[in-house]
Amino acid sequence: MQTTDKQQGKKLAGSAAKGLLWGGALWLGLIGSSHALPNFDEVRREHRSSETLLLSREGEELQRIRTDSSVRRGPWVGLGDVSPALRTALVLSEDKRFYEHSGVDWAAVTSAAWGNLWNSRTRGASTITMQLAGLLDGDWRQGPGGRSVVQKIGQTVAAQVLDRRWRKDQILEAYLNMVPFRGEIVGIEALSQTLFGKAPHGLDAREAAIAAALVRAPNASAERVAQRACGVLQVMAPDDVAAKDCSAMQLFTASVLQRRQWQPVEGIAPHFARRWLALPQNKGQEQVRSTLSAPLQRFAVSSLQQHLRELQGRNVEDGALVVLDNRSGEILAWVGSSGTLSQASEVDGVTAMRQPGSTLKPFLYAQAIAEKRITAASLIEDSSAHIPTQNGLYIPQNYDRRFKGWVSARTALGSSLNVPAVRTLVMVTPDAFFDQLRRLGLPLRESGGYYGFSLALGSSEVTLLNLTNAYRALGNGGLYWPVSWTLPPTGSRMAGRKPNDGEQTAKAEAPVQALDARAAYIVGDILSDNMARAPTFGTDSVLATRFWTAVKTGTSKDMRDNWAVGWSQRYTVGVWVGNARGEAMHSVSGTSGAAPIWAEVMGFLHRGTPSRAPQAPQGLVQQQVQFGTGSGGSPIESQRSEWFVAGTQQAVFAMDHIADGAGPSSATGQKGSKSGSAGSTSGAVSAVRISRPANGTILALDPDIPPDNQRVQLIARQAGMAAEQDWRDSSLRWRLVTRQYVAPPKAADGKPQAVTPVLHEVARELGRGSQLGWLPWPGRHRLELLDASGKVLDSIQLEVRGAGALVAGPEQIHSQRRR
Repeated sequence: MQTTDKQQGKKLAGSAAKGLLWGGALWLGLIGSSHALPNFDEVRREHRSSETLLLSREGEELQRIRTDSSVRRGPWVGLGDVSPALRTALVLSEDKRFYEHSGVDWAAVTSAAWGNLWNSRTRGASTITMQLAGLLDGDWRQGPGGRSVVQKIGQTVAAQVLDRRWRKDQILEAYLNMVPFRGEIVGIEALSQTLFGKAPHGLDAREAAIAAALVRAPNASAERVAQRACGVLQVMAPDDVAAKDCSAMQLFTASVLQRRQWQPVEGIAPHFARRWLALPQNKGQEQVRSTLSAPLQRFAVSSLQQHLRELQGRNVEDGALVVLDNRSGEILAWVGSSGTLSQASEVDGVTAMRQPGSTLKPFLYAQAIAEKRITAASLIEDSSAHIPTQNGLYIPQNYDRRFKGWVSARTALGSSLNVPAVRTLVMVTPDAFFDQLRRLGLPLRESGGYYGFSLALGSSEVTLLNLTNAYRALGNGGLYWPVSWTLPPTGSRMAGRKPNDGEQTAKAEAPVQALDARAAYIVGDILSDNMARAPTFGTDSVLATRFWTAVKTGTSKDMRDNWAVGWSQRYTVGVWVGNARGEAMHSVSGTSGAAPIWAEVMGFLHRGTPSRAPQAPQGLVQQQVQFGTGSGGSPIESQRSEWFVAGTQQAVFAMDHIADGAGPSSATGQKGSKSGSAGSTSGAVSAVRISRPANGTILALDPDIPPDNQRVQLIARQAGMAAEQDWRDSSLRWRLVTRQYVAPPKAADGKPQAVTPVLHEVARELGRGSQLGWLPWPGRHRLELLDASGKVLDSIQLEVRGAGALVAGPEQIHSQRRR
């Protein structure tokens, strides 16, 4: 019996010793874990907001954008920036003796233990310091089933260690920035902005009471939150009669908890911010400095919205703008949309693909000049053109549906004439022009053959950013390199300077001579010439700035896109106006849409900075030129001083005779032409050719329409004459030559020979005069225009298709009618 008692005593003593050892080990582990708590500076330094701030190059805040979708947390808020009412409400609600205890409120612990013993509801014993310890160390954080005994002991030890290391104000400040409030909202900054739409220092007593109530039950119903908030408010202001009326607090709480006033994106550069913050070097930062200029960005946004409001009623609501630094390639302004004016404000107009219209013409003329196909003074005919293609006839038209006759390349580009541009592309070829555009950073989706001659008029699609950077290459003497997406280091040799040949910045491509520098200079000189654009835009257009600029406008098909892109000595500005939905605008031209915005932004950039014309590069020659007389007897253009690539200069530009027959009209001053002289126009006035129908026309007769109502107008005009000019000449004659197969002659015995049919031509005169109504009949014909002496002035090929057998002439048509 005694032995048994001794054995049991030993077992109990052993168990007690093991318990003490395990308890001591646990306590030492808890002490060690508590000592691993970070200090206040570490916690503040490691705090990460769910928002990222985009700063300008001057350090001003431009955009706030949410970059963490898992939580909504604002930047760290100092205790001095928190409303005193909120600090008071939080302490009264969560920890009344916060400034008295040493991290653990033992009186509250005793009260809670006594309540648990007698199964009565009491307030929890967790202090602000203990809750902060749980937020700092996940081991002490409460799980779905509550904290275990070990967690509670560890949290108690950690709170005491925290209270000895940190000051009370640091504990309260960290707690306010880390405590979860409701849903994804963490920290007082996110709570204040989301529910109350204000900073934490602006919270009043009612708002502070609701915030304190949410700490204890973040996801409670609005009624419970209002009830607790009313109790907190009554403790804060026991003498306030209004605080005792909880019905008003219930209404206010219900409305507050439904608010979401803190938008995920806020600022004036949302589209740029998304792209800039997505760069690898900018990820994971709370504040990122950019290349944007804050004053310029604000002005650009304001100017774009103001002018779009002025265009109300013309079915235009979207626009975009980008400003580049010519030397560094840095992006100084980026406006992706018109904001609240747009129904598609999230669409970035700077990177959206749009048809550029006439804004591609400068690159085309620069290529033709560089290849010495034309000069700036070369004469190009602006008249009705019918260009055969594999898909049929391509008939370009000018913006105003009028033709100017013979014009110089300077006037054709400055006045944005379409037909001369297409004639220039015929010389350059679409494939060669396609390659040129790709060298300028315009990655077209299809091949040059796909777009054909319409590529001269901007039938492809480009982005505003790429197009503006291509114009920047014109401003840099044909030197191309991509835009810069990095900030140059302070004091860097590359900051604000154009890189030399072969020199390149980190993560940047080396510059490429994409265009001949001499051709780029001549094109810039044309686009800065107010007189060159006068025939279309007038001499007092908005494009004429008080300082040196070169600019080109463009309008796509059906007025869906309107552009203005140009450069000064230091900057390149691109503007697009249209509709993100692709709808056509109503009567919005180049000078009423994008151009006024471009001019305003340029004026802002150079309000205190001059812009001077660039110096001519080597290999250029300046010479006086004069032009021969046109159809009206006056010079085609006024005498002037013109720039030439060395070796292409000449003094006189005039029209040549049209060659015998139907050869296309030409002008001296183009590659391969004769040396021009004033007398070379002597026969040009009398040169006449077929204006309508076009060569290669295919006509189809409709059997349901009476033949007399299907007559075709045959029209002849003098070469270079505008289509709207009235001109008559009764001495002209029209002749139709039709190819026919005729049966071979019969043999002597009267039987036909076994040979193939004979093809011969049948010529019939149709009538006289410069205009004639012709009744077409089926077949393949050659239409000839003759003068009074019978000399062929011009001829075209055409085909008439119709049901029934091929007939030889109108006399057979009439005979068939009689039958």
